[in-house]
Amino acid sequence: MSEAVFQETTAELRTQSVPLSHLSLELGHLYMEDFEAGPKRLGEHFAEVRVWADAVRASAARRSKRPRISTCFLIDDYFTRFSTPAELIPMVLKEAERAGLVIDYLARESACAVADRIELAESVMHRLVESPPPGSYGSRPPVSQTGWLANGQRTPSTSRSALGAVKGWEPPQETAARNHSVFMDVELWSEKDGKRLWSCPFLAAVWQLARLGLLRHLGEPVLEAKDWQGEDFPHDWDRLPPLVRLTDTKAAFSAYRTCTLMPNRFLAVEDAVRLILDQTDVDAGALQQVAKRSADEGMAVPAAVAQRATYVFYEEPGDSSRPEET
Repeated sequence: MSEAVFQETTAELRTQSVPLSHLSLELGHLYMEDFEAGPKRLGEHFAEVRVWADAVRASAARRSKRPRISTCFLIDDYFTRFSTPAELIPMVLKEAERAGLVIDYLARESACAVADRIELAESVMHRLVESPPPGSYGSRPPVSQTGWLANGQRTPSTSRSALGAVKGWEPPQETAARNHSVFMDVELWSEKDGKRLWSCPFLAAVWQLARLGLLRHLGEPVLEAKDWQGEDFPHDWDRLPPLVRLTDTKAAFSAYRTCTLMPNRFLAVEDAVRLILDQTDVDAGALQQVAKRSADEGMAVPAAVAQRATYVFYEEPGDSSRPEET
């Protein structure tokens, strides 16, 4: 009896595989104020992205004669909801097309928090494994309590010795420093009135894990794309699926590697994303599947998940701080 129960439980927890492209290419990651600035700003963005997208495709062609590349675009509907899908998405697609770009998959940033009633951000939070700083003995509260994740030892609080003398200041220390420390301390969420607000870096880390095909819920794939059949987009963000496939592409949303094209003002955010990925205990079954399949295709991925995510940070054209005048 116990053996049958064990076998059934094991089957239920088996990690299901997901389709994988060679590369997931993100054609921008903008804030709502960028959309508010109007189509001209979007056009400038996509014109710049086109240059780098061509370079990325050329690089991918060096690894494979027929690289499977899917493109995606993420719209922020989590921190601020500007306009409606019916008004905003056609403008995005039009400006992308004008620049010679095609967006295969479109996602809502709120889906990185909750998608199809699954708490994705909460799930990833429970998989965080902090790197213990040298000489630490568990005196620091865990990330699950503080909402902060560091890559080393924070500056100790000022204290007094047994004789009453105030100890001198001590610098923070990076756990894996090479010669000198580059210390980072990342806020993963804040809370107000009992409600948790996930930070941009943390949601972006969830987004990277989804694009890398490494997110699961009880072994099941999450954030699966829904086909959009060309009908009008809804007037409410909550009526738009978390992830939609806009084209008839055969390339899967998730991929062995990701490349994100974005303005250089996002550099600090993405540094924080890599810190989070480095301290996330990713589903072992998903890791094994990706490692085997990529190796079988002669495109083995790095062991470190963060190293599978690459970026192109470009200088924004013109003055990106002011919306267009109407």
